[in-house]
Amino acid sequence: MQQQALSTIIAWVRLEQAFDNLTIELKKRYGLTRLQLSVLQILRERPQLPLAALRKALVMHPATLGQAIDKLRQRELVTVRTDQEDRRSRIVALTDAGFALIADAPLTGPVRLRDITVEPVRLERLSIALDDAIDLFGITRWAPGRREEAD
Repeated sequence: MQQQALSTIIAWVRLEQAFDNLTIELKKRYGLTRLQLSVLQILRERPQLPLAALRKALVMHPATLGQAIDKLRQRELVTVRTDQEDRRSRIVALTDAGFALIADAPLTGPVRLRDITVEPVRLERLSIALDDAIDLFGITRWAPGRREEAD
Protein backbone atom coordinates (compact mmCIF):
# COMPACT_ATOMS: atom_id res chain seq x y z
CA MET A 1 0.00 0.00 0.00
CA GLN A 2 1.26 3.44 -0.83
CA GLN A 3 2.42 5.47 2.16
CA GLN A 4 0.19 8.37 1.03
CA ALA A 5 -2.84 6.06 0.98
CA LEU A 6 -2.10 4.83 4.49
CA SER A 7 -1.64 8.40 5.75
CA THR A 8 -4.96 9.38 4.15
CA ILE A 9 -6.76 6.42 5.71
CA ILE A 10 -5.38 7.34 9.14
CA ALA A 11 -6.44 10.97 8.70
CA TRP A 12 -9.95 9.87 7.69
CA VAL A 13 -10.24 7.52 10.67
CA ARG A 14 -9.15 10.36 12.97
CA LEU A 15 -11.82 12.61 11.43
CA GLU A 16 -14.52 9.96 11.86
CA GLN A 17 -13.45 9.27 15.46
CA ALA A 18 -13.44 13.00 16.26
CA PHE A 19 -17.00 13.32 14.94
CA ASP A 20 -18.07 10.18 16.83
CA ASN A 21 -16.55 11.50 20.07
CA LEU A 22 -18.18 14.89 19.51
CA THR A 23 -21.53 13.18 18.94
CA ILE A 24 -21.20 11.26 22.21
CA GLU A 25 -20.31 14.38 24.19
CA LEU A 26 -23.08 16.48 22.63
CA LYS A 27 -25.65 13.81 23.45
CA LYS A 28 -24.37 13.32 27.00
CA ARG A 29 -23.76 16.96 27.94
CA TYR A 30 -26.45 18.79 25.94
CA GLY A 31 -28.88 16.13 24.73
CA LEU A 32 -28.21 17.23 21.14
CA THR A 33 -27.27 15.64 17.86
CA ARG A 34 -24.70 17.29 15.59
CA LEU A 35 -27.50 18.32 13.24
CA GLN A 36 -29.43 19.94 16.08
CA LEU A 37 -26.30 21.80 17.17
CA SER A 38 -25.79 23.03 13.60
CA VAL A 39 -29.37 24.32 13.50
CA LEU A 40 -28.85 26.21 16.75
CA GLN A 41 -25.53 27.61 15.52
CA ILE A 42 -27.15 28.97 12.37
CA LEU A 43 -30.05 30.42 14.36
CA ARG A 44 -27.54 32.14 16.66
CA GLU A 45 -26.54 34.23 13.62
CA ARG A 46 -30.11 34.90 12.51
CA PRO A 47 -32.47 34.19 15.40
CA GLN A 48 -35.47 33.86 13.05
CA LEU A 49 -35.11 32.04 9.76
CA PRO A 50 -37.49 30.44 7.27
CA LEU A 51 -37.32 26.66 7.43
CA ALA A 52 -36.50 26.62 3.70
CA ALA A 53 -33.42 28.79 4.32
CA LEU A 54 -32.23 26.40 7.03
CA ARG A 55 -32.75 23.48 4.68
CA LYS A 56 -30.67 25.23 2.03
CA ALA A 57 -27.90 26.18 4.47
CA LEU A 58 -27.61 22.61 5.74
CA VAL A 59 -28.21 20.82 2.40
CA MET A 60 -30.68 18.65 4.27
CA HIS A 61 -33.63 16.45 3.32
CA PRO A 62 -36.85 18.14 4.51
CA ALA A 63 -37.96 15.16 6.64
CA THR A 64 -34.59 14.82 8.38
CA LEU A 65 -34.43 18.52 9.17
CA GLY A 66 -38.07 18.54 10.22
CA GLN A 67 -37.42 15.80 12.79
CA ALA A 68 -34.44 17.69 14.21
CA ILE A 69 -36.44 20.94 14.42
CA ASP A 70 -39.33 19.13 16.09
CA LYS A 71 -37.07 17.72 18.80
CA LEU A 72 -35.58 21.20 19.40
CA ARG A 73 -39.11 22.61 19.60
CA GLN A 74 -40.14 19.94 22.12
CA ARG A 75 -37.18 20.94 24.28
CA GLU A 76 -38.25 24.59 23.92
CA LEU A 77 -34.94 25.57 22.31
CA VAL A 78 -36.72 26.87 19.20
CA THR A 79 -40.19 27.93 18.21
CA VAL A 80 -41.86 27.27 14.87
CA ARG A 81 -44.58 29.54 13.53
CA THR A 82 -46.30 30.27 10.25
CA ASP A 83 -44.86 33.21 8.32
CA GLN A 84 -47.49 35.95 8.30
CA GLU A 85 -46.34 37.16 4.86
CA ASP A 86 -46.33 33.68 3.28
CA ARG A 87 -48.72 31.30 5.01
CA ARG A 88 -47.01 28.31 3.33
CA SER A 89 -43.68 29.13 4.96
CA ARG A 90 -42.62 28.35 8.51
CA ILE A 91 -40.27 30.48 10.59
CA VAL A 92 -37.90 28.84 13.07
CA ALA A 93 -36.75 31.05 15.94
CA LEU A 94 -34.26 30.56 18.75
CA THR A 95 -35.70 30.82 22.27
CA ASP A 96 -33.91 32.23 25.32
CA ALA A 97 -33.18 28.64 26.38
CA GLY A 98 -31.75 27.99 22.91
CA PHE A 99 -29.53 31.08 23.15
CA ALA A 100 -28.27 29.94 26.57
CA LEU A 101 -27.50 26.44 25.36
CA ILE A 102 -25.69 27.55 22.21
CA ALA A 103 -23.63 30.04 24.21
CA ASP A 104 -22.28 27.11 26.25
CA ALA A 105 -21.94 24.55 23.44
CA PRO A 106 -18.75 24.12 21.43
CA LEU A 107 -18.53 25.79 18.03
CA THR A 108 -17.74 22.76 15.87
CA GLY A 109 -18.35 21.13 12.54
CA PRO A 110 -18.70 22.62 9.09
CA VAL A 111 -20.98 25.42 10.35
CA ARG A 112 -17.94 26.70 12.31
CA LEU A 113 -16.44 27.84 9.02
CA ARG A 114 -19.04 30.63 8.97
CA ASP A 115 -17.59 32.10 12.19
CA ILE A 116 -13.84 31.75 11.95
CA THR A 117 -11.33 33.61 9.83
CA VAL A 118 -9.65 31.30 7.34
CA GLU A 119 -7.59 32.07 4.28
CA PRO A 120 -9.80 31.59 1.19
CA VAL A 121 -7.17 29.37 -0.45
CA ARG A 122 -7.29 27.01 2.54
CA LEU A 123 -11.08 26.74 2.28
CA GLU A 124 -10.76 26.11 -1.45
CA ARG A 125 -8.25 23.30 -0.81
CA LEU A 126 -10.57 21.77 1.80
CA SER A 127 -13.53 21.92 -0.58
CA ILE A 128 -11.54 20.21 -3.33
CA ALA A 129 -10.24 17.57 -0.91
CA LEU A 130 -13.74 16.77 0.35
CA ASP A 131 -15.06 16.46 -3.21
CA ASP A 132 -12.09 14.21 -3.99
CA ALA A 133 -12.88 12.09 -0.92
CA ILE A 134 -16.40 11.47 -2.20
CA ASP A 135 -14.97 10.33 -5.53
CA LEU A 136 -12.00 8.36 -4.21
CA PHE A 137 -14.05 6.58 -1.54
CA GLY A 138 -16.52 5.43 -4.21
CA ILE A 139 -19.55 7.13 -2.67
CA THR A 140 -20.43 9.59 -5.43
CA ARG A 141 -23.78 7.99 -6.22
CA TRP A 142 -24.94 8.53 -2.62
CA ALA A 143 -23.78 12.13 -2.37
CA PRO A 144 -26.54 14.76 -2.31
CA GLY A 145 -26.36 17.24 -5.16
CA ARG A 146 -23.92 15.04 -6.99
CA ARG A 147 -22.72 16.27 -10.32
CA GLU A 148 -23.63 14.05 -13.22
CA GLU A 149 -20.65 13.67 -15.49
CA ALA A 150 -21.07 13.48 -19.22
CA ASP A 151 -19.93 10.20 -20.76
